Amino acid sequence: MDPFELLAHPVRLRVVHAMRGGRELTTAELCDRIRDVSKATVYRHVDLLAAGGVLEVARERRVRGAVERRYRLRRDRAGITAETANSLSPDDHRRAFAAALAVLTAEFTAYLDRDTADPVADLVGYRQHAVWLGAGELHGMIDGMRKAIAPHLSNEPSPDRTQYLISPILFPVEAPPTETDSDSDSDSDSDSDQ
Repeated sequence: MDPFELLAHPVRLRVVHAMRGGRELTTAELCDRIRDVSKATVYRHVDLLAAGGVLEVARERRVRGAVERRYRLRRDRAGITAETANSLSPDDHRRAFAAALAVLTAEFTAYLDRDTADPVADLVGYRQHAVWLGAGELHGMIDGMRKAIAPHLSNEPSPDRTQYLISPILFPVEAPPTETDSDSDSDSDSDSDQ
């Protein structure tokens, strides 16, 4: 299975998110974290991620006659390359976006279902902003977001840290005006002056 096919699935994406931060988890521990998905489904997707090289066995031990495996994420395999992204069709992008939205919905629902959920105290945010940007401004904003987020991606779990899901979503909501659009706007302005 190619990296895109492997990662463009909501359950597999949730497993990848759960494993971030250098965690080593068993499939049973993953099932505890992804409670709204059946255990059989989690086991199947962990097997697929391991077979695809996204997860690797960190350690094994015998537990009551069975082998318990602790998996860890291979960060070098937990994303798609720029080359793969450039080769995706519009339908591939639709599938990937739908998977990302399904993950957001499932994770947010799981958060709200916790007895300790407090969106105000937890500073939960899901705002959307429509901004007008030139090419340089767009690249500057993306670079600023990367600089703000990237240093924290290697943080490991600790008693004083909570894992947050950050999902920047960015796409143009309308096409930029073309030269002919600008010309027709000025023509209609001059027509109204007459």
